This record gives sequence, C-alpha cells and structure tokens, in this order.
Amino acid sequence: PLPKWGRLCMGFIYFSIPVVGGYAVMQWAIGRSHDSIGERGEKLLKKEVEGLGDTAVVGGEQIKIGAGGVGMGVHLAVSDKKDQERNRVMLERFFEHEARKRRKIERQKRKNHDQDTDTAV
Repeated sequence: PLPKWGRLCMGFIYFSIPVVGGYAVMQWAIGRSHDSIGERGEKLLKKEVEGLGDTAVVGGEQIKIGAGGVGMGVHLAVSDKKDQERNRVMLERFFEHEARKRRKIERQKRKNHDQDTDTAV
C-alpha cells in the first residue's frame, strides 16, 4: 500500500492522463477539420445550408422528409431564414437580460458584503 502522498500522486497521474490525452485528440481533430474544410469553412464548395427544416435537396431536387405528425412518425421542425434570424435576435435579448440580472445580483452581493464589513468594524 502507498502512503497518502503516493496515493495523491497516483490520483493526479490517473486523472491527468485522460485529460491530456483528450486535449491532444481534440487538437488533432481540430487540425484535421481545418485541413479539410478550412478554419472558417472557406474550402467548402457550398457555403449555404440546403433544405431547411423538413426538406432536403437530394439529387438536385428538393423533397420533404419525415412523416406528417401524430401517429405518422417524426414531425420535424420547420425554420426558414426569417425564423432563424428571429430566433437569433430573441436569443441575444435573452442573454442580455440574463447578464443584466447577473450584474444586479453581483451588485447586491457586493452591497451586502460592504454593509457587513462596515457593521463588523
């Protein structure tokens, strides 16, 4: 049996091997991705998404995929560019609202902390 310091060292080694290995694998995958499609997708032949929602372009023609709804299989979400833009704007508003709420909570915590330190002195 190992002493406490030996168990801690071995725990660190056993923990760090998958972390370092995983990091190396991710960097390799990112490099392969940049080689094949470019860093920002500049090597792609088609840069636009084809067939949004429940449609797909197969063999040059646009076809409907999925089934119709209740009892007939998967009902896929349909979104066009207008819906995507609206969703993006709504998501930005949500994140801004959450950031404001977080800043307000932080200000309140600082205020309470300052009051606690003032009364303790």
